[in-house]
Amino acid sequence: MSPELISILVLVVVFVIATTRSVNMGALAFAAAFGVGTLVADLDADGIFAGFPGDLFVVLVGVTYLFAIARANGTTDWLVHAAVRLVRGRVALIPWVMFALTGALTAIGAVSPAAVAIVAPIALSFATRYSISPLLMGTMVVHGAQAGGFSPISIYGSIVNGIVEREKLPGSEVGLFLASLVANLLIAAVLFALLGGRKLWARGAVPPEDGGALGKGGTGTGAGTGKGTGTGTSAGTGGTAPAAVAVRPDQGTGGAEGTGVRLTPARVATLVALVALVVAVLGFDLDAGLTAVTLAVVLSTAWPDDSRRAVGEIAWSTVLLICGVLTYVGVLEEMGTITWAGEGVGGIGVPLLAAVLLCYIGAIVSAFASSVGIMGALIPLAVPFLAQGEIGAVGMIAALAVSATVVDVSPFSTNGALVLAAAPDVDRDRFFRQLMIYGGIVVAAVPALAWLVLVVPGFG
Repeated sequence: MSPELISILVLVVVFVIATTRSVNMGALAFAAAFGVGTLVADLDADGIFAGFPGDLFVVLVGVTYLFAIARANGTTDWLVHAAVRLVRGRVALIPWVMFALTGALTAIGAVSPAAVAIVAPIALSFATRYSISPLLMGTMVVHGAQAGGFSPISIYGSIVNGIVEREKLPGSEVGLFLASLVANLLIAAVLFALLGGRKLWARGAVPPEDGGALGKGGTGTGAGTGKGTGTGTSAGTGGTAPAAVAVRPDQGTGGAEGTGVRLTPARVATLVALVALVVAVLGFDLDAGLTAVTLAVVLSTAWPDDSRRAVGEIAWSTVLLICGVLTYVGVLEEMGTITWAGEGVGGIGVPLLAAVLLCYIGAIVSAFASSVGIMGALIPLAVPFLAQGEIGAVGMIAALAVSATVVDVSPFSTNGALVLAAAPDVDRDRFFRQLMIYGGIVVAAVPALAWLVLVVPGFG
């Protein structure tokens, strides 16, 4: 049995044990990386740790730390109420607002994980407050980021178009952008319909006094569970208003009747920090994780009580899970398993079959690793059969791009991990399983659909 096949079988075993025995998959993946790396790939510790995602570790810790402080001092409560007022109480519009916001950020040049890191904590706090499925809100944020991710001026679009130009393949910048935009928009519409969107429309507008339940005179009892799909209820509302979140006495709330929480110095400073995070990441291309940690430390120094609560709310189990799995994927890349699988598919003599298999490889690998990285590897592998003229290059590249990025809802990808880590007051194990199941559905269905719509007609 080849080393590459052994490494894939070990990954399957890790999934099975984690699913059946409720062991943290990250811990299992670290053990698998050590065993396979040492015994099969002949790697030393440095070679194994080369795949450790240090940048993602800092992003997960930094962003969840900063937004944990925002939750502790009531800033996210204020933001949620402001969002309700922005859409005049139409809670059903908020998932689409978050979709459009992340799409706009990536379209103008933000890296997809940076946009998700900024928007997801706010979006999921809103979902918890108003009994919106966290799966719906989280996936809307991620699909929004991918919808704008291939604009001609975006990071992903620039990279893929650059690879196409370097490989001297025919390309269409607008076609690539529209393919990703339409695919993610259609998926978002289906998710909205299936995950409670119609009930949100039926709920209608939330009166200002309900949206301001955190202020004086709020009537909510905080009975919502915030778990799973967020179907908690609020006592005294007759089942029509969203579940309110109980206010801790130390949050310093006390706004006027129907106006929501008031702004305190700590909340103003936190809002400034969140704006600074956006400006630093998007305007100055600074690292989102390091910037978030720095801002969190500044807030912690000024208001240490909030910091003490927030440190315990960092999503450490999620950090372990994601970093462990990605370290194992790094071992697979180091020992050539990814390249081995791609070259095996590229050597198939039937172009259409090779095309759909490449789309599936892109989707499966991207669910655990860098989407742009796998596209950078797969597009060159597709060059030989694209040169035969039987497959349209424009359609094939668009299909690869869609297949490799739409799966970023997986909890093992950076975007999915950020959504999982950012969700407050949820059963994380259940939410993880929901994201994993949904990610599996996307991996199974989207590459075939992208191939059928974009490759089979022969575009380009």
